[in-house]
Amino acid sequence: MKHFAILFLAFICVISEISARTIHGEVRSDNDSTIIVGATCRLMSGSQFINGVTTDNDGAFVISTNAKTKLTLEISMPGFNATEIVIESDKNVGVGTVYLSEAATLNDVQVTANSMIDAKGRTIIFPGGSDVKASSTAISLFQKLPLAGLEANPINRSLSVDGGTPVILINGIPSSIDDFNALQPKDIAKIEFSRITPARYADRGNHGFLSITLKKRNDGGKVYIWGRSAVNTAFVDGNVRASYHQGPSQFTLSYNPSWRNYQQVYDNTTGSYIGDDFRVDYEEHDRNPFNYHYHNMALKYDYSPNAGTLFSASFRMTPSYNSRRTIANTTDSYLGEYENRNLSKSKDLSPSLDLFFKREFNDRNALELQVVGTLSTSDYSRKNNYIYSDGSTSDYIMDVDSRRRSLISEINYTHQFSDKTSLSAGYQNTVSHSTNTYITTDYKPILTENNNYLYARIGQQIGKVYVSASTGAKLYWIKNDLNKRHFIRNLTTLQLSWNISKKWNLAGAFQYSPSIPSLSALTDYPQQQSPYLIYNGNPDLKVSQNFRYQLMPSFQHKKFSASLLMTYRHVGDFVMNDLFYLGDKMFLSQSINARKSWYAGANLNMKISDIHGFGANVNIGVDYYETMGADWCHHLTSLDASFSLWWNNGPYTISYWRKIPGKYLSGNYVGKDENGDALSFEYQPDKHWTFGANWMYMFDKKGTKYPSWGYSSVNPYYSERYIKNNGNMVVLSVSYSADFGSIFRSSRRTLNNSDNNSSLLKM
Repeated sequence: MKHFAILFLAFICVISEISARTIHGEVRSDNDSTIIVGATCRLMSGSQFINGVTTDNDGAFVISTNAKTKLTLEISMPGFNATEIVIESDKNVGVGTVYLSEAATLNDVQVTANSMIDAKGRTIIFPGGSDVKASSTAISLFQKLPLAGLEANPINRSLSVDGGTPVILINGIPSSIDDFNALQPKDIAKIEFSRITPARYADRGNHGFLSITLKKRNDGGKVYIWGRSAVNTAFVDGNVRASYHQGPSQFTLSYNPSWRNYQQVYDNTTGSYIGDDFRVDYEEHDRNPFNYHYHNMALKYDYSPNAGTLFSASFRMTPSYNSRRTIANTTDSYLGEYENRNLSKSKDLSPSLDLFFKREFNDRNALELQVVGTLSTSDYSRKNNYIYSDGSTSDYIMDVDSRRRSLISEINYTHQFSDKTSLSAGYQNTVSHSTNTYITTDYKPILTENNNYLYARIGQQIGKVYVSASTGAKLYWIKNDLNKRHFIRNLTTLQLSWNISKKWNLAGAFQYSPSIPSLSALTDYPQQQSPYLIYNGNPDLKVSQNFRYQLMPSFQHKKFSASLLMTYRHVGDFVMNDLFYLGDKMFLSQSINARKSWYAGANLNMKISDIHGFGANVNIGVDYYETMGADWCHHLTSLDASFSLWWNNGPYTISYWRKIPGKYLSGNYVGKDENGDALSFEYQPDKHWTFGANWMYMFDKKGTKYPSWGYSSVNPYYSERYIKNNGNMVVLSVSYSADFGSIFRSSRRTLNNSDNNSSLLKM
């Protein structure tokens, strides 16, 4: 039966290939006959979507279909007027060269809207001219896009999907958030988004998937400089990026510094430590100033001798320094009043070399290889000094130097059986060797890991429904000093997407992903940090079992779009932090496995744009959490929201972003997401310069707030942390970009000369 099934599948694929017909051609601008990369080509039968592709680096497209009826070929591209071609023949058809005329403009603002389609389980967006014009950075552009579940935070310059970090690809290469922030909105041609992490990246702990395709550019150089600074506090971010493209080669140099020096950071905590024969109630009032700066530097070389081949080499180094202090006054029912002075410092350096190779043998077969080597050094010191009312003192010191060497390698192969069927498979391996030297005790454990991940994914279009199924085997060996652990686990994802009509789409997904404990969580080395508290890892931690179910209906019509995500997640043996009484007035903080945790939630996203320069993007969510241990159970219901409003008129853009944070429950711990809002004004006098002014945390004297509380029967507490430096913060920004040194311009090229960046995976 097994052999029969294989032969039957092969027979179906062969029949599909024989019966399929193709429609092909190329797309150019009627203004100067240059090719148009990334134009959307859709085959429609009435209002039914049949198949769709985008034009390649030569402006060419090939669409296959089994349909024999009369079809309509729709071709569109932001910034150009769309066109339609009726296909009446049931044979292969070459439409030749299709010329698109540029869209009408008003006050230098293109009136074209976003072009968005749902295809093969992903949302594909071609940013519209109005949204691009109203955005000076990639973050501000993504605030305006109808990508449900994705949060673009303009204050932290960060992206998150359903609370986690997404996989980011830029021109197909794994990239970092710094690479993303170096992009200019006008350079982005296409965005592919999914809240489901593909099988290839399921082992990395990411949430969601984001693939960005850049517009093609001519030979020559490009410079982009961006910076911002607060006028009333120590807050500085910058971005410098220079690239030069000539023939098959491109060189890119980037530098991204960031600095904070906050002195008005406060913690107020009340709580208790409760043991069988001992109880202490305490109240703490702390000031926790901190200072950090990091300098992300990267040098990158891309070589693309033809449209199907790319070699990329990146060297990145990010020196960073972090210093934190605590000046605290504490009153407790056992020791009375005392002071605590804590000082911690860390210096980190992680030089990394990333080699990436991609080869598209034809339009059906592609191979990718990647090797990343990292050398990490981290020197950390912490001293807790307690001064009691009787003049006595006690010190708790932790000085540790860490050295880590890691090598990450991956191979991935993709095969397209037809326009309806695809298969991808790959193998990832991570090996590392770490040495932690604890200075005060001269303890020097060696930690090693060997992580292997083998995966396969198949996708199949069945009428209007696209089905994707993937599975992977994770084989993980770790050794932490005298402790050895071996894990063998499966990762599985099933995804369905139904294009009901041009306006409606319904998607669903199931995911199983075990959570294997990290090296640090398994480290068995107790460390005392306060008069009552000892921290330690747990070498006996078990693997958590995560099951997630999702249903996602979406709707779009002209300038309006809406989507709803409903999620149910169940976690068995979930890992949480808990406290235990050891006796003799001492407590242990340690990660453990509790019985289970489950979550149910719904998130609604709505977006409308291009209404006389106005646009709005709104997210509203409701969440329910429940966690359960051996003899306790906690539950929590929470509401959250975020919205962006903007208006653009010629060179002026006014926008407002606000996040209304929700609460979350993890074991005995309840926290609240970071609050934030920003009113922005931007002026773009020409295509080179942009000037901006931002008012952040408006009318909020406490700035960023992080309330939290614990339900633990051993350590119940309530804590409020806030960063007063952020309150009513005024930030000025400026950016400059220019193209230079164009040696020649060609109306037809075969090189993939987009401005790529790859991530340097730091372990």
